[in-house]
Amino acid sequence: MKKITLSIMMAATVVAFSACNSNKSEDTKEVAEEQNEAKLDTTGMEDDAEFAVAAADGGLMEVQLGELAQKNAASADVKKFGETMVTEHSKASEELKTLAAQKNITLPAMLSDDKQKKYDDLAKKEGAEFDKAYISFMVDDHKEDISEFEEAAKDAKDPEVKAWAEGKLPTLKHHLEMAEALNKKTK
Repeated sequence: MKKITLSIMMAATVVAFSACNSNKSEDTKEVAEEQNEAKLDTTGMEDDAEFAVAAADGGLMEVQLGELAQKNAASADVKKFGETMVTEHSKASEELKTLAAQKNITLPAMLSDDKQKKYDDLAKKEGAEFDKAYISFMVDDHKEDISEFEEAAKDAKDPEVKAWAEGKLPTLKHHLEMAEALNKKTK
């Protein structure tokens, strides 16, 4: 009797976990990375693909946060900065999509879970509170982006991926300067 009860409990647990997992949508960044790993494993392009996926995920977030800034910011300067993020990161994202298609790299279609959480946290804020949080995040995020793009510009195996990363560095550095200037104003 104990074995039957234990078996039933184990089966119920498996069913419960399966049901929970089937309701959760997969992180599109992870899906893209897995697809790239499977098709690029023997080409030596895995690191380049990983960079492209991260850059695409970051670009999606920059655009969506820029749109949010245009709605939630109090400062006209922060709204203008958000508009710049939408325009320039949209352009870079389109270039990356074209490059990725040529290189058979799958990019995420939506924000990763991590980036979505950051977006959701900022979406709860408005006015001056939003301005401070958004601009502070933009400073940190662009510092991280610059580091990743410098690494890709130096170490990417594919010359076109390397050139794309290198070509975006001046814009990212300019965005960081703009964010740092706004950060001083919003404090």
